[in-house]
Amino acid sequence: MIGLNATFWMYVVLFALIGGMRGWARELLVSFSVILAMFIINVLERFVPFVRDTLPLTAPNSLFWMRTLIILSLVFFGYQTPKIPRLAESGRFARDRLQDSLLGIFLGAFNGYLIFGSLWFYMNAANYPFAIVTAPMAGTPIGDAAIRLLSFLPPNWLGSPAIYFAVAIAFVFVLVVFI
Repeated sequence: MIGLNATFWMYVVLFALIGGMRGWARELLVSFSVILAMFIINVLERFVPFVRDTLPLTAPNSLFWMRTLIILSLVFFGYQTPKIPRLAESGRFARDRLQDSLLGIFLGAFNGYLIFGSLWFYMNAANYPFAIVTAPMAGTPIGDAAIRLLSFLPPNWLGSPAIYFAVAIAFVFVLVVFI
């Protein structure tokens, strides 16, 4: 058995390696896609009556799958966006210098934190809907570490109103740097 916190850090390191190979510009688009996914989830849960009032009470597993589907689909498109020929040929996604790779490592680790951390947070909110994944056991060193880590996961600090500022900053950055 492996603890969720060990799995979390394993994914952060894996995404850092991927980020180093892809470069900072491509990884930044993935970061922005995760922020956009969390924004969509926040808007749906605040302003759509069915999602706000009915899903949490009648089908908490469906709420988990809705959140997971939104995050994974936008992450998929975030990773595939630089494959569009017009964007790929622009030269903005080139990985020529060492600092591009180093910043890519940092942003890749941040993406691993955003992606796996958000999914773990939502899985915790749904009371771990999988039989093979169990909640961290309080009183054990690994369980206590996982419980402490839960309070630092992205949906805790990227809630309302911080997510609105994050989306605004992301769009300004895209307009200034990429367009």
